[in-house]
Amino acid sequence: MPPRNESPTRSIPSVDSLLQDSELRAVTEGVPRAIVVGAVRGAADEVRKAILEGTVEEAGEEAIRAAILQRVQERVRAAMGPHFRKAINATGIILHTGLGRAVLAPSVLRRIQEELSGYSLVQLDVETGKRSRRDERIEWLLQQLTGAEAATVVNNNAAATLIVLNTVAAGKEVIVSRGQLVEIGGSFRLPEVMAASGARLVEVGTTNRTHPKDYENAITENTAAVMRVHPSNYVISGFTAEVSLEELEKIAHARSLVLIDDVGAGALIDLSRFGFRREPTLPESVRAGADLVTCSADKLIGASQGGLILGKAGLVNAVRKNPLARAVRVGKLTLAALEATLTLFLDEAAALNEVPILRMLRRELSGIAEQAERIARAVRQRGADRLGSVETIDGFSQMGSGSLPGQDLPTRLVALSPTRMSAEELALRLRKRTPPVFARIQENRVLIDPRTLLEGEEEALTAAIVEALRTG
Repeated sequence: MPPRNESPTRSIPSVDSLLQDSELRAVTEGVPRAIVVGAVRGAADEVRKAILEGTVEEAGEEAIRAAILQRVQERVRAAMGPHFRKAINATGIILHTGLGRAVLAPSVLRRIQEELSGYSLVQLDVETGKRSRRDERIEWLLQQLTGAEAATVVNNNAAATLIVLNTVAAGKEVIVSRGQLVEIGGSFRLPEVMAASGARLVEVGTTNRTHPKDYENAITENTAAVMRVHPSNYVISGFTAEVSLEELEKIAHARSLVLIDDVGAGALIDLSRFGFRREPTLPESVRAGADLVTCSADKLIGASQGGLILGKAGLVNAVRKNPLARAVRVGKLTLAALEATLTLFLDEAAALNEVPILRMLRRELSGIAEQAERIARAVRQRGADRLGSVETIDGFSQMGSGSLPGQDLPTRLVALSPTRMSAEELALRLRKRTPPVFARIQENRVLIDPRTLLEGEEEALTAAIVEALRTG
């Protein structure tokens, strides 16, 4: 303890002294000096602040030096290691936005590695040697899968909605039901996207009920389009009414208006046969007569993030010529991942078997329960249950990312109730593992959902749980 009137931070070593530490120099060999110096200064400031605020107990110089050096190593690892790295998703949320949403199929990853390891064909015609359209292959695949006349791809569905509205309705009105004025993740709201596009929103109906006459009465000489927005991230139930796409087609085309259908998650396969509530599919929108259809490329399709635009050839070509198209176009990684994923859907059975999100959706409860019991048993066998209870309980998984809202999937969870730390502390320790493990916290328990585990991750997860409990 420092003498009276002596600063409690006096025992903090100087930056130069820390930089000369042999242990630190050994673990930071090959690391740029600027990174090490910055880490030392940051760690020393962090400890100094903790001492002044009284959040750490006073200690001798050696203990303080050790605490700083530990923080330095953590900072160096964080600075030099990849931020975008492998993680284990044990949350049970299949499309977890924070964890990259859709998991790409192994065959898709192999294709990317094989074809994009050097220069790659993106926008040249092999016959003529001249520049071509970079979306030609994507268009062909979507034509085969949906029956659309034409198609293109941009960087996400918000961009698809923005450029479509700007192309067909800038300076004009677009009619939308009040019950469809969705807010997308990250506080992006349809009215704001529409305003940014230059189109003017005309709301019709009420939150829970909209009728054909509402659309018909709202049409003016300044109306350019009628738009249906599928509320893929919420459900309105009870006393409700919405106008079908087939009815909207009649209303719009009788007045020579463009019919836009934003289907959100963008299913290519009808998932209702597997017990889910029916969602609109892309082929159904095309058959119903929508002039332009927009959706995400990753959610229910399982490719990399992107936005698909398909529909009438003249309108899709107009979208391509829009100056915004350059700003929202995708690069070779997105194109390659999307091509390989869409190719799987040419054989529906292959898609159901190989696209990870579709496999997770269709996992049998019995198989999940067996895996949960196996993980819990392995944790107990390694003695970690002495540090807290380990049991399996019933629970639910979710699709996530605004897909299949309100449709919980029955699952079996591993519930961890630590005795030496809080559930929050255990979850933090799991997240700090390599690879980081993400789980859910509920009622002071850490919940592990095997539904979202990938092949080969079970042992790593079990080891992470055991180590996290023991270090408490």
